[in-house]
Amino acid sequence: MEREDTVIYCGIDWAERTHDVALVDDTGQLLAKRHITDDAAGYKILLDLLAEYGDTAEHPIPVAIETSRGLLVAVLRQGKRKVFAINPMAAARYRDRHSVSRKKSDPGDALVLANILRTDMHAHRPLPGDSDLARAIAVLARAQQDATWNRQQGANQLRSLLREYYPAALDAVATWTNGLCRPEARELLRTAPTPARAARLSRTQISAALKRAGRKRGIETEAGRIREVFRAEYAHQPPLVEGALGQQMLALLVQLEAACTAADDLAKAVEEAFPQHPDADVILSFPGLGVQLGARVLAELGDDHSRFADARGLKAYAGSSPITRASGKKSSITRRRIKNDRLNHAGYLWAFAAPNGSPGAKAHYRRRRDAHGDWHAAALRNLFNRLLGQLYHCIQHHQLFDEQTAFPTPLAAAA
Repeated sequence: MEREDTVIYCGIDWAERTHDVALVDDTGQLLAKRHITDDAAGYKILLDLLAEYGDTAEHPIPVAIETSRGLLVAVLRQGKRKVFAINPMAAARYRDRHSVSRKKSDPGDALVLANILRTDMHAHRPLPGDSDLARAIAVLARAQQDATWNRQQGANQLRSLLREYYPAALDAVATWTNGLCRPEARELLRTAPTPARAARLSRTQISAALKRAGRKRGIETEAGRIREVFRAEYAHQPPLVEGALGQQMLALLVQLEAACTAADDLAKAVEEAFPQHPDADVILSFPGLGVQLGARVLAELGDDHSRFADARGLKAYAGSSPITRASGKKSSITRRRIKNDRLNHAGYLWAFAAPNGSPGAKAHYRRRRDAHGDWHAAALRNLFNRLLGQLYHCIQHHQLFDEQTAFPTPLAAAA
């Protein structure tokens, strides 16, 4: 912002309890510095300092900080202020431009951040101006994604333990979708934590466990099958060791129960919030995108349609477009490793499911595999790259997905 023909920039080095603030002008001169606390009083001191140097609602002072979350960022993002979340690695490189002695201090880092905006603001993106609904959906979608990963991690730990002393339990749930994460599997393990106790279960006890878990159909058939599996011949640990492993299994089962409950509750919250967003109908029109996966995509894209200048920027952000490294006579094209990992993971699942609902997406995947010789992951990444470009166009113009427009059928093939 301008104050007496001078442009002011602000840098904040944040910490858990206190923050350091630095203000510089367009010549790099330090105008002011403060050490504030991470509370309402500290935020007021910061806002008063900015106002003292000409910060207004119409012309706010831009701020650089090394995080994109927290109450401090929420306070700064009010109004039209541009807040730049600078990567800590990038800030460390800028620090070397000011001093080669490798000295470091919190006030010095705040000054470095302010000078980043002074010299290279054009090279950094401000935080997107997403709506409150989009940010709320992002919180729920990311939490549900984390809960899903925690649930799978807990299931993997439980499966590894059962292989050591209780393979009958794994055989009993092998035919079920989601295996150990199903309520029936958890109830059976709670009823019989050791193979010795499982072998003594009657058909009635197994049926009762399945009913407690909420199963409605095929109870008697499943109870008979599980009883036969539990009574089959398996190797056993010594009784004392088996009992100890059973206690360990019950402890892991409690953690898995909590992860499953959290994932289910957050999934319901996403199902309630995501359809309320104006872009939800466009996202859900794409093949392979349901409510949960569509919410994850929206969480990472946001609803600030001016965030990316074109589809190429979005593809680079998602890591779907390749990157070229050229030096002299050497040139190589590889996949991107610096990307939004959450969006990239959602894109892999999206591209994996899209061919089931789109003949054009299926033909594109087969063409990448057969004609271009791509591996499975590379073909999915290429399909995700194409779908992401189509999604960018549809969101910008609020158009629903159209199969013929997205994957036009060649005239020769149609004939």
